[in-house]
Amino acid sequence: MAFQKAVKGTALIGGGAIATVFGLSQFSQHRNKHGALVQVQAAEGVPVRKDHIPTREQQIVALQSSGEFDVLVIGGGATGCGCALDAATRGLKTALLERDDFSSGTSSRSTKLIHGGVRYLQKAIMRLDLEQYRMVKEALEERAHLLQSAPHLSAPLPIMLPIYKWWQLPYYWIGIKLYDLVAGSQCLKSSYVLTKARALELFPMLRRDKLVGAIVYYDGAWPLCLFVLVGFGFGLKHSCEPGILHWVVGSGGSAGCVCGVCRVCCRDVLTGKEFDVRAKCVINATGPFTDSVRKMDDQEVPNICQPSAGVHIVMPGYYSPDNMGLLDPATSDGRVIFFLPWEKMTIAGTTDSPTDVTSHPIPTEEDINFILSEVRNYLGADVEVRRGDVLAAWSGIRPLVTNPDSKDTQSISRNHVVTISNSGLITIAGGKWTTYRAMARDTIDAAVREHNLQAGSCRTMGLQLEGAQDWSPTLYIRLVQDYGLESEVAQHLASTYGDKAFEVAKIAQVTGKRWPIVGKRLVSEFPYIEAEVVYGVKEYARTAVDVISRRTRLAFLNVQAADEALPRIVDIMAKELNWCEQKKKEQLETAKTFLYYEMGYKVKTDQLTDRSEISLVPSDIERYKKRFRMFDKDKKGFITILDVQRVLQSISVQMDENTLHEILNEVDLNKNGQVELDEFLQLMSAIQKGRVSGSRLAVLMKSAEENLRRRQAIPVDRSGGGL
Repeated sequence: MAFQKAVKGTALIGGGAIATVFGLSQFSQHRNKHGALVQVQAAEGVPVRKDHIPTREQQIVALQSSGEFDVLVIGGGATGCGCALDAATRGLKTALLERDDFSSGTSSRSTKLIHGGVRYLQKAIMRLDLEQYRMVKEALEERAHLLQSAPHLSAPLPIMLPIYKWWQLPYYWIGIKLYDLVAGSQCLKSSYVLTKARALELFPMLRRDKLVGAIVYYDGAWPLCLFVLVGFGFGLKHSCEPGILHWVVGSGGSAGCVCGVCRVCCRDVLTGKEFDVRAKCVINATGPFTDSVRKMDDQEVPNICQPSAGVHIVMPGYYSPDNMGLLDPATSDGRVIFFLPWEKMTIAGTTDSPTDVTSHPIPTEEDINFILSEVRNYLGADVEVRRGDVLAAWSGIRPLVTNPDSKDTQSISRNHVVTISNSGLITIAGGKWTTYRAMARDTIDAAVREHNLQAGSCRTMGLQLEGAQDWSPTLYIRLVQDYGLESEVAQHLASTYGDKAFEVAKIAQVTGKRWPIVGKRLVSEFPYIEAEVVYGVKEYARTAVDVISRRTRLAFLNVQAADEALPRIVDIMAKELNWCEQKKKEQLETAKTFLYYEMGYKVKTDQLTDRSEISLVPSDIERYKKRFRMFDKDKKGFITILDVQRVLQSISVQMDENTLHEILNEVDLNKNGQVELDEFLQLMSAIQKGRVSGSRLAVLMKSAEENLRRRQAIPVDRSGGGL
């Protein structure tokens, strides 16, 4: 596997940052719903930083000079960060090492939903499975905690379950009511039944034929990768730095443990510097890479991870209402598909298929088409679901596990598993994003018992994250009034950074316009501004990939928009980090490769190739040829930028030459700087079949044709004569 080949007996960390040292700062107070005051103290002997976070360089010095840590966590996803947070809040001296940017793996590639799992409750009841029931109940409790810990990031989301057979109405109603019942006092809002008319009013895109009614229940919407970043900023005030973590094999042959002390050699991938870190306890929280780390400790240990790929796609927002999701409880192959509003777009997924473990999972055309097919089953005939409307697509690897202590080793556990090796390596695997806090609690409890660590009980229940303390739903109004930000941008900043949004607004550039006064957007159709790149760098963002995919969500929302914003993002980061031209070029190429393969740009561009079939009727071919000849006045058989500029000038339209080059390049399949007639016909054929949408050249040529027709002189005989 790529991971094992890269490390050669080591575990990787790094990308946007290397290691985070915890237990160095004082946490804020929060009274939870039961009235218990949560007070988290800083680790003894480490300076507290209340007003600012240390620099990356200070972090690395602290990592090298802090002596032996109590806990060293490998993996900076949801589970690893949760473990580090839990350990630090108990007063344990804690370090965290990550192989890439924080939340760069599975944690950032989920359905953006925090939920108990309606389908798991169904299985628990149908199979009388107590373990499944306990998992659902725990997840529902943790769902409530997540919504409280970061109210600026999360909110209850109504999800509609359309009913097309009368017998399904009582069946699903009982199931959803049981879901409410299991949640108990943690139920977000009570579920309810809708008539057909009311269901279509709330979700007008629904297929009307045979619709009986609908049931609406509530779960939580949550930009999951942002939680990981916010979690650090809140309680830890420390960097997340890239590097490589090497396990040192002791004389007994077990990885990492020498006389009861675990020693890890780290390499900062930005500088190449190596140094040792010692810890009493090492925790393996590496998700899909769980077995790779376990085998570093013991080559004979059996695999417990059963990786499963889940693909999601993003489509334009008009495919769903702004505040109503949809659940398909039984797809054609028995899976569950969610169809949810997200960041003014629509997210659909997920698939569930066996896969190999890789650092760079790639969405397949087969999975994308499967999701589109299922979406078509639930949307009305007047809503054309087009392949060309897929703006982004990605694959994430679920680290499902078999319990090594179970008699039935083939059974897949949907719950989490904590194991302890003979050498004392603690592994946390499986589970759900929603239950990250409970997983971390169980893991640190095990670490305290196994390694006799001096620590109290878990203190993360009721703990609010950075940005939550002074946030309110109307905070964005102050941003508009005090700084002159656009309302949409202000709402985005408030819902992303909470009360820390003012720190971003303070560094926002003046636009030079009457309105907005500050806040230059990275791309026009999204509310992300240049100041967020600067702020991200201050919070240890070190790669352009990190900025386009996690500090902002551009890569997950629209790969073409992300590609458009990349040059400016790299320029801003270069200024902040003093990058040379070669470094800028490397960052740009790496980010483009990420977009091309991992975010669906390749499968999107594959919809139009030089081998694409032209399946147009003769009348359409003649119509499109006529349109093409309006630009190809010299009858060359192709058009260039000069041809397009000449036509645009004739209709008094000005367009930047670089923009024109980009527009033609989208259709120039053989990349020779010109668009041939066949390429144009292939484009129009792909548009007709729905495989391509939003082609700027197609829209531009159609608009120019209509403008030229309107400008044609009216003959005298048709004008009524004249004088």
